[in-house]
Amino acid sequence: MTVSPQLLAILVCPKCKGELEYRESESSLVCHACRLRYEIRDGIPIMLIDEAKPL
Repeated sequence: MTVSPQLLAILVCPKCKGELEYRESESSLVCHACRLRYEIRDGIPIMLIDEAKPL
């Protein structure tokens, strides 16, 4: 399941407000500045800092 391009255009890292990289193969959004990975479940990005996993 993919995330809509419109949603990807407005999403930023909740911790640093930086740019996110969409990794479709991993179903996740990655913040390189914070070195965190936000999982995407059923097409919905889980943008909670406590749920993020380190890279």
